[in-house]
Amino acid sequence: MQPVPFHVAGRPATGAEPLSVHHPYDGREIGRTSYASPDQVEAAVAAAAAVADRAAALPAYVRAEALAHVSRRLAERAEEVARLITAESGKPIRWARVEVTRAISVFRWAAEEARRFSGDLQRLDTDPAGQGRIAVVRRVPRGPILGITPFNFPLNLVAHKVAPALAVGAPIVVKPAPKTPLSALLLGELLAEVTEPDGPGSGLPAGMFSVLPVPNDRAGELVADPRLPVVSFTGSGPVGAAIRRAAPDKHVTLELGGNAAAVICADWASDADLSWAAERIATFGNYQAGQSCIAVQRVLVHEWLYDGFLPRLVAAVAALRTGDPADEATDVGPLIDEDAARRVESWVDEAVAAGAAVEVGGRRAGTSFAPTVLTGVPPDSRVQTEEVFGPVLVVAPVPDEAAAFAAVNDSAYGLQAGVFTHNLQTAFAAHRALRVGGVIVGDVPSYRADQMPYGGVKGSGVGREGVRSAMEDYTEPRVMVLTGLDL
Repeated sequence: MQPVPFHVAGRPATGAEPLSVHHPYDGREIGRTSYASPDQVEAAVAAAAAVADRAAALPAYVRAEALAHVSRRLAERAEEVARLITAESGKPIRWARVEVTRAISVFRWAAEEARRFSGDLQRLDTDPAGQGRIAVVRRVPRGPILGITPFNFPLNLVAHKVAPALAVGAPIVVKPAPKTPLSALLLGELLAEVTEPDGPGSGLPAGMFSVLPVPNDRAGELVADPRLPVVSFTGSGPVGAAIRRAAPDKHVTLELGGNAAAVICADWASDADLSWAAERIATFGNYQAGQSCIAVQRVLVHEWLYDGFLPRLVAAVAALRTGDPADEATDVGPLIDEDAARRVESWVDEAVAAGAAVEVGGRRAGTSFAPTVLTGVPPDSRVQTEEVFGPVLVVAPVPDEAAAFAAVNDSAYGLQAGVFTHNLQTAFAAHRALRVGGVIVGDVPSYRADQMPYGGVKGSGVGREGVRSAMEDYTEPRVMVLTGLDL
């Protein structure tokens, strides 16, 4: 099995330290690459810093055409890429295909935004002192970016770092998760196709991107490097907090964990309503084996509806098919490794020992954990207060919407929430009251459109992703005032 090269300043490279990638479902080796050496990391960072001014000056059409090329090539290789995602992350193939489709869209959106990211004009003659003056406000890259990505979306969350960076003309060094580097390396291969294939001026400058497998215990050197003034991290809260402490003078964006809640309001009362909500919550509490920061974890049901809703949810969860993620019929695959599955098991066992009831699931087999519904969970249990990042739903009745919204807010996290209601007043009340980054009305909190602002408050992070939002985060305004004009 030949090692897959990584990319240093747009060029393929290999290192001396091997990195084997194993399938989470059965443990077999599915690919090999290597870790970048310190010298290769230095070469990548130095190249990004050296090319920053040239990258910022790239014409919009060059950036847009490069991004559109990647979008097209992902579409051409969609099934191959989906199967790679499944092999390295354990994600069921049906959901891996969705991830590829989303990444195609991210690069397409970035190509479009690159052409219209133009700044604005401000009249300054709103006061006498500004007569004859106008301001041109443009956004310019803050500098080279360090993008650190997690294992659970090994392609699309890399796309959400890379595509906005290239759209604004900022070099980027990507450190993918060591457990799932291969999708990112394939993306680097596609980017290499538009790295000045016909010499200077024909594509992206060679130093504009690098994709470097780096051990997690060496990532701190990249975070601290002053030549990378922007750090964009997606991952766990403790690591994100450590990055902020380590880089107080940098522009740091963090997309961290969640403890996503779905609220079933009193007006969501018909059989069709309850069945829809049960199916959606069952699916999106478990679709990544719960390994999504907006997977449903807490379910708050109006007490009038609780007895009618809970059996529907239990039946919907029980109907989910678990097994080999390469099987077209599989709904729920394994967790990323056995340590993750054992942690979920220990948290569920802890809640049960404290009085919680297992309505369905609750069993571990190797790296897999059966989709689980818990009731009667004590409020201080970790499955209630922390991010489970596993296929576990905690269900509880609430007396009214105000109590439900208070329960949603009683969390260290604030990423997204779902509110099942037909009432417009209730929807706006939720949007006003809930301390989260996004409120999804009539559906689960797991909905995300890749172009919309996405991110959270409290322990869920700082800054926003989504193509346009990330472009703004990666840039800063620069003002030019023109004087002596007849406006």
